[in-house]
Amino acid sequence: MNFGIHIGHMGGPLDEMRKLWKFADAKGFDWFSVSDHFQESPPRGGDMDCFESIATLTAAAMDTERVRLGSGVYCVAYRNPGLLAKSLTTIDHLSNGRVDCGLGAGWHDVEAKAFGYAFPSIGPREDMLEEYAQILRLLLDPEQRRANFEGKHFRLANAPNNPKPLQPRIPIWIGGRGEKRTLRAAAKYADGWNGAYIGPDDWKQKSQVLDRWCETEGRDPKSIMRTVNLGFYLGADARGAARADEVFRSHFGTGARADRTGYLRGTVKDAHAMVDRFRALGCTRLSIAFRNGPYDWEALEAFAAEIVRKG
Repeated sequence: MNFGIHIGHMGGPLDEMRKLWKFADAKGFDWFSVSDHFQESPPRGGDMDCFESIATLTAAAMDTERVRLGSGVYCVAYRNPGLLAKSLTTIDHLSNGRVDCGLGAGWHDVEAKAFGYAFPSIGPREDMLEEYAQILRLLLDPEQRRANFEGKHFRLANAPNNPKPLQPRIPIWIGGRGEKRTLRAAAKYADGWNGAYIGPDDWKQKSQVLDRWCETEGRDPKSIMRTVNLGFYLGADARGAARADEVFRSHFGTGARADRTGYLRGTVKDAHAMVDRFRALGCTRLSIAFRNGPYDWEALEAFAAEIVRKG
């Protein structure tokens, strides 16, 4: 199992974020990803800083040499798929072939309304996700000279994407936990599925649903990479764990989000049990997820030394 770092709310400070992706590149992580939001996540009034995902990932591409670069999901309601294909192709060239493409139906209706984006109900957004995945595959295929697509929500008419990506196949990920549509879309169109902020039991159950959709779609379940994002609220020692717990409560309070199982809490030593469970379930990559900094660098160094380097 490999390890990654994800920023789930990109509130900065910017120098901390840059330090974080450089840390991922230097300390044995194989992945760095950003979130696609215009204001803080989870929503807390809209007054916090939040940097944009494509520009941030471009900066990470220029600052790193080894880690693969992606997004948890790019929300299909926020960009024309042709624009995203061009952006990712550019980042693929800037990074010398290290970009991935993550897609999702989105959920943050507060920011969509604030910025004037049409944000239909989940059914149409799932339809958009399926069309989007097909269009990205066409535009990112180096063998496809021109792309044509006619859907309900998006269309291409003899569309070029030049230059072609450096990679022969940029991996497409679909993220989410929806069993009826999202996991089926992953089985039909994705190279990988990411489950965010769920513990081993829930992740196993969703993975089994994905297996069943693969059978329905006539696809080998082993052909889909499977990853998880876990919130990082660990300390290098008991004092650090107490500080991390305060940060956790400031982010999530005591509501439904705080009751989710997909968080690493306590000390780094306490994290071994959950990491080992995900490894046993066949998880391809476990990404530790952060929100706005400053970050606990002692805890990060301990996690890299005690878990990442030991595989």
